[in-house]
Amino acid sequence: MCPVVDFQPVMFYVYVLESKKEKELYIGFTTDLRRRIAEHNSGKNKSTKPYTP
Repeated sequence: MCPVVDFQPVMFYVYVLESKKEKELYIGFTTDLRRRIAEHNSGKNKSTKPYTP
């Protein structure tokens, strides 16, 4: 007998950031786009911190 799984679909956003300083691209994904962009802009993301506005 197979177990019953309650599937809840989740929407993800895929985004691309371009560094104006280095002209490099960063690709990411998130379920909360506004929060994630704020994290990038405030330097809370290790990968994009050197390229913050």
